[in-house]
Amino acid sequence: MSFSIAGRTAIVTGAANGVGLAIARHFVSQGANVVFADMDEKRLKAEVGKVDDEESAARYFAGDLREKLNIANLLSLTLDAFDRVDILVNAARQVMPTDPLDGDDDSVEMLMQQNVLAALRLSQLVAKRMIKQGGEGASDAAQVGSIINLSSIAARRTHPELMGYSIAAAASEQMTRSLALALAPERIRVNAVAFGSVMSASLKRYLKEHEELREEITDTTPLGRIARASELANTVQYLASDASSFVTGSVVTVDGGRTVLDTISLPAH
Repeated sequence: MSFSIAGRTAIVTGAANGVGLAIARHFVSQGANVVFADMDEKRLKAEVGKVDDEESAARYFAGDLREKLNIANLLSLTLDAFDRVDILVNAARQVMPTDPLDGDDDSVEMLMQQNVLAALRLSQLVAKRMIKQGGEGASDAAQVGSIINLSSIAARRTHPELMGYSIAAAASEQMTRSLALALAPERIRVNAVAFGSVMSASLKRYLKEHEELREEITDTTPLGRIARASELANTVQYLASDASSFVTGSVVTVDGGRTVLDTISLPAH
């Protein structure tokens, strides 16, 4: 099976910054047509550059995907530009602290809307299009589409101050499994990537001001380093390609062993 995604069309959300941007750039470099989607239009313009060229492999869409109209408009733009959609990467994520004992803290609701429900609605709409373009007579092994959700090891690691983010990450992973079962008969695969610390531009900036955090991360990561964004992008490409044609409903962990370290128990005395 091939790892190639050349000629396929992908929508990548959260593509103005960080991990989403790294994935979108990587997909373009691998020959895919890519729609960069994000709320930050200024950043999108700067990253995508000239997108009005009909020969360009990149387009951008600026809008809040928590609104159903924007989801519909994103799909319309994609089809107008490239006639089809083969891959969806739900990479838009928001992180904010939660006060677990404050009944007025609305971070859980906000993070569920941003990190889970927007991705669910977009996945549902894109899946319907994938089914429509799948056609009749294709072999049972032929892929109609691939949906990849970005999650976090926070789904399995307990941090009270990140309770809302952890709840949303866990919900995203369960959403992945549910959609995988629902869409398997249509030959659409749905998987997730749960990652730890990735050296995105935003993390680089943060580490400049909090250098002590770098040592904390590396000390708690068995591989002893922070991941390169390209390492995460390569994993997402694998899940988008035919190389993973029998993989669905899986959550692939890319964290340098951090969650494995958490499961190690001390010997009994």
